[in-house]
Amino acid sequence: MSSPTPLKFLMPGWFAIVMGLCGLSLAWYRAQGLMGEMAAVFSLLVGLLALVVAVVLLAASLTRWQRYPQALAEDLKHPVRHAFVAAIPVSLLLLAAVGVAHDGASGDLNLAWEALWWAGSLTQLWATVWVLGRWLAPVALVPAGANPGGLWPSVTPVLLIPVVGNVVVPLAGLPLGHELWSMAQFGIGAFLWPIVIGLVLVRRLAHSPLPDRILPAWFITIAPPSVIGVVLMQMQAPLALAVGLWGVALFFLVWLLPVLRRIATQPFSIAFWGLSFPLAALATLTLLIVEAMPGQGLLQTLGVLLLAASSIVIIWLCFATVRGLRDGTLLAPEPVATITPTAA
Repeated sequence: MSSPTPLKFLMPGWFAIVMGLCGLSLAWYRAQGLMGEMAAVFSLLVGLLALVVAVVLLAASLTRWQRYPQALAEDLKHPVRHAFVAAIPVSLLLLAAVGVAHDGASGDLNLAWEALWWAGSLTQLWATVWVLGRWLAPVALVPAGANPGGLWPSVTPVLLIPVVGNVVVPLAGLPLGHELWSMAQFGIGAFLWPIVIGLVLVRRLAHSPLPDRILPAWFITIAPPSVIGVVLMQMQAPLALAVGLWGVALFFLVWLLPVLRRIATQPFSIAFWGLSFPLAALATLTLLIVEAMPGQGLLQTLGVLLLAASSIVIIWLCFATVRGLRDGTLLAPEPVATITPTAA
């Protein structure tokens, strides 16, 4: 009997690649003040690459859904993989943000950015309601003995994507003129951010550590304060608020740096892309603060270092992904986890 095609294992988490590339594009776009037109050109090239990857992944995901509906159903039941479904709408929102940055809110492709933004915004809201709805599911619907850990196995930093990912909405929504809707959805993510962080820390301290193969997910904790800070600067909120959030994001980075050694001992997987967007988002916020506080030489140096680090990491992730696809080590069954899937 022949083994199933690799397409069967294309879970929604692959859209983290699009998120990382879009984040890097936005970071380089913000670096124009320091590096000139070259930064804008590099930003555009990375954004185009993100668009191509998104189109390929969307087409492949639709084919997978048609050929292997049970594989998608298993993803939606899995305690960790189910949350990655929100990587799709977040990718759409970030593509819209990159497009608006380069084309302008009233540019030639305005209708395309509007369509991407609305598709991402509405499906992101659905993902939040759906994921949190699992918390309210009747216990009677869970088969006896199927989920001895309760909901705790699903409490990982990956939850930040569907629950807190709403904070990404204003990046393109504000320039497009959808201020009311953008800030309402932003409020949902900003409100739920400390709740999810608290739950993740409680799970780690009182229940069980994350499986080593999803250790990169800890770096997702850098993204919410970074993106919230960027949005506040878009709104022209007091600079002190953005700088405070920048400090929180920087703290998470410093706190997590020792984890990199443990991550490096793991076989490469798509989970490693969890490093990409958070680092790029922190670089973007840092560069925005540099623009707002000229003359801060140390801060400017840090912004350039963060941009360089995120670029190097994402370039390495691209090469490692291509190598993994070529060697057949990525689109394959994942190792048996120490957590048990819950009922949908």
